[in-house]
Amino acid sequence: MKKILLCKETDPKETRTALIPDDVKKLIAMGYEIKVVKGTGEKSGFSDDAYVKAGATLVSSNEEGYKGSEIVLRILKPESIKGIEAETLHLSYLDPFNEKKLLGDMAKAKLQAVSLEMIPRTTLAQKMDVQSSQTSLAGYAAVVNAAARLPKILPMMVTPSGTINPARVFVIGVGVAGLQAIATAKRLGARVDAFDTRPVVEEQVKSLGASFVKIDLGEMGQTDQGYAKELTPEQIAKQQEAQAKVCERSDIVITTAKVFGRKAPRLIGKDVLDRMKPGAVVVDMAVSTGGNVEGSKLYEEVVRDNGVIIMSGDMLERQVPFDASKMLSGNFTAFLTHFYDKESKELKVNTDDEIMKGCLLTQNGQIIHERFK
Repeated sequence: MKKILLCKETDPKETRTALIPDDVKKLIAMGYEIKVVKGTGEKSGFSDDAYVKAGATLVSSNEEGYKGSEIVLRILKPESIKGIEAETLHLSYLDPFNEKKLLGDMAKAKLQAVSLEMIPRTTLAQKMDVQSSQTSLAGYAAVVNAAARLPKILPMMVTPSGTINPARVFVIGVGVAGLQAIATAKRLGARVDAFDTRPVVEEQVKSLGASFVKIDLGEMGQTDQGYAKELTPEQIAKQQEAQAKVCERSDIVITTAKVFGRKAPRLIGKDVLDRMKPGAVVVDMAVSTGGNVEGSKLYEEVVRDNGVIIMSGDMLERQVPFDASKMLSGNFTAFLTHFYDKESKELKVNTDDEIMKGCLLTQNGQIIHERFK
């Protein structure tokens, strides 16, 4: 397998591309042949000419490009798999926990479907980890968006007219997005508090200059993929009660708590929002999976009667498409390089490899992944 098609995203909200011209050039030098659908990189700042100069061949549509392609790259799950040839290796986000029909259809079409979300979070696979690369940018954007909406400045400022105290930012969930949110808020001069159900992250929070909010929830930990384990209803209630006090004094609250493959836990309810300061901003980064914040709406801003602003924090990486595409492209390139066989000058689908074993969901007309069979 060496013939690659870089698809154009069909969702009008999507601004990113899966490969940038610099990485196209690297892959072609290795031995890959690459077709690019016209207009693929427009929204992220990469022209068709740049892809041609990198050595790619332009095609007019995804459907035209499917013919003869052995590897198909795209960001979002496909709206249709019609025209993709059997045995093609298809790489994209697939949302496998919620897209059982799509997985079944891909299996029936004899596609080899790789789910980007399922790439193992191991040291070896770190360069391929799209979740980390994209949520890091989203954490940055969440703070910038909130700061722009807040009716006050973030840093302390001493002026002849008096001293302005620094804004207070509270980050709930210290994964990749949370850590970047903390770092960004600190760089902008805010006073930052943070909480996570995993006590192990306290040291990371403090290393960024933030304060770690300690809440005794009993036995906690993280999954082997590095995600926080799901809380019991009793633990959630205890967490909500302790967090409420921090939320009351905060100017910005950013929630990042997602449980992979499940509905997001509700962390901030109406009672907490009622007690927050007028003009305070809450960014719900889990809004697409049910929301951490009561009343949050996907792609919409909500201004409550008491002046508290709830912002949608979904897919914020799309606001910085140049860098988001650059990082995604690095992830795709790392994958294509890892499985490239130098002797045959082709990509080999090695199911004995732990990375491939973790993310390849369909093969030989069947769903082969243990979690989705």
